[in-house]
Amino acid sequence: MNPANGTAPVTQFLLLGFPSLGRQSRELLFALLSLAYAATVVGNFCIVWAVLRDPRLQRLPMYILLGNFSCLEICFVTSTVPRMLCDLLRPGLPISFHACFLQFYFFFSLGTTDSFFLAAMALDRSLAICQPLRYPILMSPQLCWTMVASCWLMGFLWFIAPIVLISRLSFCSPYTLDHFVCDPVPLLAASCSPDHWVGQFCSNMASLMLFATFLFILASYGLIIRAVLRLPAGAGRHKAFSTCTTHLTIVGLYYGALMVNYVIPTASGGSGKVVTLLYMLWTPLLNPLIYSLRNKEMKEALRRTLLGKQ
Repeated sequence: MNPANGTAPVTQFLLLGFPSLGRQSRELLFALLSLAYAATVVGNFCIVWAVLRDPRLQRLPMYILLGNFSCLEICFVTSTVPRMLCDLLRPGLPISFHACFLQFYFFFSLGTTDSFFLAAMALDRSLAICQPLRYPILMSPQLCWTMVASCWLMGFLWFIAPIVLISRLSFCSPYTLDHFVCDPVPLLAASCSPDHWVGQFCSNMASLMLFATFLFILASYGLIIRAVLRLPAGAGRHKAFSTCTTHLTIVGLYYGALMVNYVIPTASGGSGKVVTLLYMLWTPLLNPLIYSLRNKEMKEALRRTLLGKQ
């Protein structure tokens, strides 16, 4: 935390955000992001509430995972968006050193947990379609909750080492970060004496997690597609393919943005911020639509919950 030249330790950073935007543009962006944030929180909260209120959904692994995933999405957007909205209205407001790295930790830990949950949901669908007779045993509620706990635990442990290493670097005045979140790329750029192996280690940890979960999801859906193609043409095949395409759509958007930003960090400046906004808001916002509103059981559960019926 102390700069190499012996000056006072870093106490705060300045997130530049979108310095090229004028006041009216910032106010417009504030309104759009506020609307997206509110829709994300309300939509995902409705899913969590419906699962908690409906005993039938609580016994099904698919909805146990969905309820946890929706809770995760609320936490994920809340870790960054409120601060970003404040910066849009009051640019130049500093963030303390500890608050910056706390945001860094929760942003990356929740994002990592997102990836693990997407992989777990793919596994659940794979077992349900490929092993329908053994599915109640292979994915019992107890085993499902064990998998849920593992996703949360691994997500919050994965990036501890990179975050600690970056926090120990020396930073140079004026301690500005060219981003709207505390992200490793601008933090490493703000270091006085950057250790290249720290940046490489952070990139390797991100790459390992992303490629491992992404390949696992592709393998799971490869098994699903093979099993579905063996079914006779009809409504069953169409429903299974519909489930695959909706999930793979959101997986493609989420992983595509992440890999562009952290595995192949060619995007910089404004384009890099746009990519970060994409995966930070796009997946949580679409989650209620893709996973719930297209699902008959979830729509009925939401209707019963909103009408106060059991």
